[in-house]
Amino acid sequence: MKAFEQLIGESPEFLSVIRSADIVAATDVTVLIEGDTGTGKELLAQAIHESSNRVEKPFVTINCAALPESLVESELFGHKKGAFTGAVNDQAGYIKQAEGGTLFLDEIGELSLAVQAKLLRFIEYGECQCVGDSRLQKVDVRLIAATNRNIAEQVNKGLFREDLYYRLKIVPLELPALKQRSADILLIARHFISSLSEQHDLASPKFTPSALKQLQNYSWPGNVRELRNLCERLVVLLPGQEITEHNLPVDIVQKKEADSGRFKLPSQGLNLEMLETDLLKQALGLSQGNKSRAARLLGISRDAFLYRLKKYSI
Repeated sequence: MKAFEQLIGESPEFLSVIRSADIVAATDVTVLIEGDTGTGKELLAQAIHESSNRVEKPFVTINCAALPESLVESELFGHKKGAFTGAVNDQAGYIKQAEGGTLFLDEIGELSLAVQAKLLRFIEYGECQCVGDSRLQKVDVRLIAATNRNIAEQVNKGLFREDLYYRLKIVPLELPALKQRSADILLIARHFISSLSEQHDLASPKFTPSALKQLQNYSWPGNVRELRNLCERLVVLLPGQEITEHNLPVDIVQKKEADSGRFKLPSQGLNLEMLETDLLKQALGLSQGNKSRAARLLGISRDAFLYRLKKYSI
């Protein structure tokens, strides 16, 4: 489990994923890591590699979304000299570069259907065909893929091959979003503050209780990556100082106001009369018909409550 120590967390949802990843690492089975952007999918893939018997071999990472569309096949599978304009030399693709080790395909949902077909053959038979070469080469590479997309939805829309999806999803590992493991937020924040202070050779700042509460109440749409970036900013700008809620970004502090119980009007609007009628009936139900108590539940006077009952003929 040593390789997984860089992945911080104690929540049951998170630890379940780590335990499964540790078991999978001892095999060569293909793994699909799912999760929102910033949840640590690449770190998990690297930990699996470092816990495997391939640890002494290359760990090659590819962001499929960043590959030029016209060169994706060449980048993955390599090409022969003269295969296309600009191919002045033979070039080994990323798959060949990962020989004996692990290939990590991040954002695999961005690959075209044509490239997916060749990738499927590579997974099933361990064969790789360079662009411009009629021969198939055998390669020994373990594949780990990751995505922040809903691949099942892409399959239904015809954007992702169903056979490739099920071939990748032999062992699915889904990293929970940070908001799903809020108990880990403070643990992770303290870890980042400590490690980043050491990295930058600066004194560690300290969070006040109010600042910690703000961190825990925030939804963290950018997940662990967003929290790490915030901690690095605080370490650099406030070394050795006390971090109060006033030192936190406005988005994090304002989130408390957004969640403070104020009703949020839906973007599509609503029928105010229907809403008020429904609330009046709910208050009567909760108070078992006691109008004074029902009025208190709605924060209005008994006379105002009676007026509304008459208004809506309730």
